[in-house]
Amino acid sequence: MNPEHISKSKSFYCVGLSYKKADATMRGLFSLSAEQKELLLEKAKASGIDELMVISTCNRTELYGYAEHPFQLIQQLCAFSKGTVEDFQEIGYIFKNREAIQHLFEVGTGLDSQILGDFEIISQIKQSFVLSRDKGLAKAFLERLINSVISASKRIKNETALSAGAASVSFAAVHYILHNVKEVSQKNILLFGVGKIGRNTCENLIKHTQNKHITLINRTREKAEQVAGKFSLIVKDFEDLNREIAQADVMVVATGASTPTVTKTLITQQKPLLILDLSIPKNVAEEVQELPNVTVIHLDTLSKLADDTIERRKKAIPDAMRIIEEMKAEFLQWLDRRKFAPTIQALKSKLEGLKLAEIDFQRKKIEGFNEQQAELISNRIIQKITTQFVNHLKEAQDMEESVNWLQQVFQLEVAENG
Repeated sequence: MNPEHISKSKSFYCVGLSYKKADATMRGLFSLSAEQKELLLEKAKASGIDELMVISTCNRTELYGYAEHPFQLIQQLCAFSKGTVEDFQEIGYIFKNREAIQHLFEVGTGLDSQILGDFEIISQIKQSFVLSRDKGLAKAFLERLINSVISASKRIKNETALSAGAASVSFAAVHYILHNVKEVSQKNILLFGVGKIGRNTCENLIKHTQNKHITLINRTREKAEQVAGKFSLIVKDFEDLNREIAQADVMVVATGASTPTVTKTLITQQKPLLILDLSIPKNVAEEVQELPNVTVIHLDTLSKLADDTIERRKKAIPDAMRIIEEMKAEFLQWLDRRKFAPTIQALKSKLEGLKLAEIDFQRKKIEGFNEQQAELISNRIIQKITTQFVNHLKEAQDMEESVNWLQQVFQLEVAENG
C-alpha cells in the first residue's frame, strides 16, 4: 500500500516553481498577493478541492493539495497569477505523494532555500497553513504534515549548524555592502520598502554596519515609522524619494510593487550609487543599469555569493536529512494507521452488532441468563480481536491487501477518511 494515499481517487501534489529554474521576472509573473491567495483558495474549495495550501515568496510559489490530477492545481495557479500554463511547462515542477511530502520537509527546513539554511520560510508556511485552515482547506492530513515540518525545522535549528551564522537574503545584502562599500558606517543608506525582507535588512544593517545614517521610505508612512521607532531611524515621505536618492550612497529596494518603482528619471546625482534590489518582481527598472555611476545588484546575484557561512552549513546537511527522515517516518506511520483506522472501526462495529444479536438470542433461550457477565466477556473478546488485527496491519508487508481482505471477510462498510 502507498501510505501517503488517503483518497483512492486523489493524490497529494506539490505544483510550483522556484529560483532553481525560474528567474526573477518569471517568478514575478507567478507571484501571488495576499488577496490573490485568498481568492485562489476560495475558488479551489468551490471547485471541490478538499485540502490546499499556497506559498508565495520572493523565491518560490507553490501549491500543496489533493487533486485527481495536478493540472487542477496548475490551472488555479495560472488563473490567479500572470503566469501561463505554457510558462509553467517550461519552468515549473510537479511532485506527487511521497516526493511532495519530502519536498515540503526540505523547503520548510531551509534545505531547498536559495540561501541554504534560511529559516524565514517556516513562518511563511505557518501563515499559509493558518489561511488554509481559516478557509476550511486544512484538515487532519495537512495539519499533521505541517506540524511535522515545523518540528523538523525546530530540531534542525537547535541540533545542527545548518542555520549557524545568519545567511538569509537580508544578510546577503548586508554582506555585499560590507565587502563592497568602504567606510560604510559613514555612508548615507536609504531603505525603500519595510516589508519583512526590508525590516530584516534594516536590522542587519544596524547590527553589522554601525551606521546611524539610515533613512526609511515606505508608501505607507505609518509602517515605516513603526520600524524606525524601534531603531531610532529617520523616516521620509514617499514623495521625497527622488530627493533622498540624490543624498544616498547605498539604496536597498525591498518593496512589494508589481511594476518597477525606481526608474532612470528618479536618479539625478552624479556620485556613485549602489542599489540592491531585493524585490520580486524586480522594482528597479532595467534602464537604471545604463547609468554610469549606478551599480544595480539583484537578489539573484546576492544569493549566489559563496561565503564561509554557506560552506559550513553544507556540512550540516547529512544531520539535517537524518532528522527529516525521522520526522517523515513518524508522519508516514501516523498516515498508515489513519488509513486502516476506519476499517478497524468498521470491524469493531460489526463485532458489536454480532455481540448484541447473540446476547439477545441467548437472553431469550437461557433462563437466568447473566447479561452483564456476557457483555463484559464479549467486550474483552472484541477488544482482543481488534487489537490483534491492528498489530497485524502495523507489521503487514502489503497493508492494502490485508485491509481489503479484512473488509471482504467481514463484509465491512468503511467510511473514507476526510
